[in-house]
Amino acid sequence: MHCPFCRHSDSRVVDSRTADDGTTIRRRRQCPHCSRRFTTLETAALMVIKRSGVTEPFSRDKVIAGVRKACQGRPVTEDALALLGQRVEEALRATGSAELSAHDVGLAILGPLRELDLVAYLRFASVYRAFDTLEDFEAAVAELRSSRAEAPGGEARDAEECEARSGGAG
Repeated sequence: MHCPFCRHSDSRVVDSRTADDGTTIRRRRQCPHCSRRFTTLETAALMVIKRSGVTEPFSRDKVIAGVRKACQGRPVTEDALALLGQRVEEALRATGSAELSAHDVGLAILGPLRELDLVAYLRFASVYRAFDTLEDFEAAVAELRSSRAEAPGGEARDAEECEARSGGAG
């Protein structure tokens, strides 16, 4: 690390601590040449390979923006979207891979979004999975209904309400 003041090619780490939910390390450094101190932020690079083959850095903000569209008109708060973005990023980093496909990012979004709001989940899934027919929607609603029927706490009613709001595909 070059000193930003005198451009000396070395520095000494004085203090290290985590920041940003543990995804970043903040280091306080001191230059042995000019003795001035400066701060660096270190983040492990997480790259996304898009369908076109282009590679770009992962962006939690892009995940949130995409999910926000699916949640339009739904009772979902900005805090809930921020938490979903954090959960998606944590899940992707937990894979241990430095490069992930856009498909993997979409899969990582579906689980937390399904827990957050069923209608938003169906909206996102319909675009992500490229639903072409009414049968695609019916199959997705049936899948939600069967998985919610197995869950405790009357969550099967949520899937039925989701279907009723989406036009009663069954």
